[in-house]
Amino acid sequence: MSELPACPKCQSPYTYEDGDLLICPECAHEWSLSANTSLENVVRDSNGTPLSDGDTVTVIKDLKVKGSSSVVKVGTKVKGIRLVEGDHDIDCKIPGIGPMGLKSEFVKKVAE
Repeated sequence: MSELPACPKCQSPYTYEDGDLLICPECAHEWSLSANTSLENVVRDSNGTPLSDGDTVTVIKDLKVKGSSSVVKVGTKVKGIRLVEGDHDIDCKIPGIGPMGLKSEFVKKVAE
């Protein structure tokens, strides 16, 4: 019997094959064995649109700048973002404020 991989969602070792799919009986997660099983963390904006390096985004909420009395106003357009790991997953340079980190849940991608 071949050794099947653990469930990528709940890490259960009790996966089984059903045709081309692997199924987890504990969490009911289904995935393809031929698909890339590495869980790549995709950063998404507030609407669920995937973001990538160099995108232009708009701030959807007034954000206080920590350690300053400045505020990033709603509608501020930020060009050339860079995605990073961590709590604040966007590094950017905001006009009039300077370099800072943003959370992707407070921005939306601008159609270019």
